Amino acid sequence: MRRAWLIVGLLFPVALLNYLDRQMIASMKVSVMGDIKDIGTEENWGHMLASFKWVYAICSPIGGYIADRFSRRLTICGSLFVWSLITWLTGHVSSFNELYWARTLMGISEAFYIPAALALIADYHTAGTRSRAIGVHQMGIYCGVMVGGFAGFVADQPELGWRFMFDFTGLAGILYAIPLLLLLRDVPRQTDTQEALMPAGRGGAIGELLCNRNFILLVLYFTLPALAAWVVRDWMPAILQKAFDISQGKAGVSAALYWQGAALLSAILGGWLADRWMRRSDRGRIYVSAIGMMLIVPAMFGVGNAPALNSFGLAIASLILFGVGWGFFDCNNMPILSQIVRPHMRATGYGLMNFVSMMCGGLADWGFGRMRDMQIPLNVIFGVFAMVCVFSLLLVLLIRPRPGA
Repeated sequence: MRRAWLIVGLLFPVALLNYLDRQMIASMKVSVMGDIKDIGTEENWGHMLASFKWVYAICSPIGGYIADRFSRRLTICGSLFVWSLITWLTGHVSSFNELYWARTLMGISEAFYIPAALALIADYHTAGTRSRAIGVHQMGIYCGVMVGGFAGFVADQPELGWRFMFDFTGLAGILYAIPLLLLLRDVPRQTDTQEALMPAGRGGAIGELLCNRNFILLVLYFTLPALAAWVVRDWMPAILQKAFDISQGKAGVSAALYWQGAALLSAILGGWLADRWMRRSDRGRIYVSAIGMMLIVPAMFGVGNAPALNSFGLAIASLILFGVGWGFFDCNNMPILSQIVRPHMRATGYGLMNFVSMMCGGLADWGFGRMRDMQIPLNVIFGVFAMVCVFSLLLVLLIRPRPGA
């Protein structure tokens, strides 16, 4: 058990760095667009964000498959090294085309991390601690987004600027990759269960997953709420800045700190509650995740209507509620996946989930930018997101986990 929690601790900084990078680019949008003039339109910015997600999506199943078939440890460490190099290079771009391709290549490196990392945690942690362990790891993601929210303040400093953040985090990642490679360990093969060693069904691992009704339901459930989450993560700093006429720094912090802080705490609470509920029911994690989805629905209505009501307080309160719901949802996706697929398919399964989710997330980013150019009201856009979350709630309740998994 000591080794199991050490693995979570080692992966925490990697999760932080991965999502720090994503939030930095959103928080420093004004500075980046002001420096790189040929970005031009909101649609171009959305297209750049979408490109990252599409490449991430395509590479996620590949990363998951490699982690399942070869080594989760080497997949994670290789991902961190490549991520660090591309992050550093991002700070040295001079045109929209260069920025576009840097962000696109970033999608390759990050795609190999999450499926391998969550599968490794699930390997080490049994059903009794799995949701809590995933929740602690997800805290690294939320911390990364919160720290990234402060990047707008750094970008506003003439002596630092937006490029400094990419240089600094890229070098930090390269330095951390060395001790991570030395300390991280795969689960010994002799501890694999007999079930994990059984050959895949017809069509291989991917064929078996795609014929699994519960897996298809989980993919849909994992994807639909993420449409709203990506728009909140990528566009909220710009939304708050424009709607309430505040500085780039304050908008970046307000868009990230509150909801990510709420998600951080609720991931721990949701993991603890799910692990306890599992003692009484195999559907315990599903029920906790469903509670989270119920909270996201009113949060979407609040976020969408706050600008029209000129209520900054409503915007922040809605973001906090969204964070609470997201934490309950986020800490239970891999644990639910572990209940419906065999152990040696966890990384591949999560990679496929990421593939669908990120492809759709890219469309959401691009589409949102286009809708903003078309002046479609925010309350209409986020109202649709709320209805999508209602449908997602119904989907998760249809999942039937394997008894005792």
